[in-house]
Amino acid sequence: MTSNRGKFLTLEGVDGAGKSTHVQWLVDTLRERGIEVLSTREPGGTAIGEKLRELLLHESMGLECETLMMFAARAEHLRTVIEPALSKGIWVVCDRFTDATFAYQGGGRELGYERVAVLEKWVHPDIQPDRTWLFDVPLSVARERLNRTRDQDRFEKMADEFFQRTRDVYLARAAAHPERIMCVDSTQAIDQIRTKLARDISTLVSTASAK
Repeated sequence: MTSNRGKFLTLEGVDGAGKSTHVQWLVDTLRERGIEVLSTREPGGTAIGEKLRELLLHESMGLECETLMMFAARAEHLRTVIEPALSKGIWVVCDRFTDATFAYQGGGRELGYERVAVLEKWVHPDIQPDRTWLFDVPLSVARERLNRTRDQDRFEKMADEFFQRTRDVYLARAAAHPERIMCVDSTQAIDQIRTKLARDISTLVSTASAK
């Protein structure tokens, strides 16, 4: 990788954890520091990916089909959006990435680790986020927030056991990859959360500038 390569930043968490509240703030904060930023999401991020997103969120399908579609959307996203931006020195902020597939399909839907890992190695063997912020809340808090939500997609309608398994995998991945994944207590006030994020952004920017 070249020294002027952009940083790849992702946000993760169970539905109701509050991560989406901070996406635009993160983008704006980076731009205020003079960094060119691309904001995107998964599933989605491309014309094909957005079509697959609609199917994934609203149509019933088998677990194997669901997982393969997630990675199909991701492969196109990487090829046409994420990789080209990073290679130009643009920082990419992405709402969910492969950690979500490990957590939701691997954990929540009980596909397991192995098959997700095989697809990860196939689709992006040489790229991982430079930083992942995992927004974490107890299951009861996530469910309370979701219950205030408008029309829910099929994942948001899943049972409590699904969300507990999903959260457990997220936390296990954070424990396994502490150099990349930062846990954020999303029960805190928004200002407190953003203070912590701002400190981490300063570290990321300083590290990038020093190269």
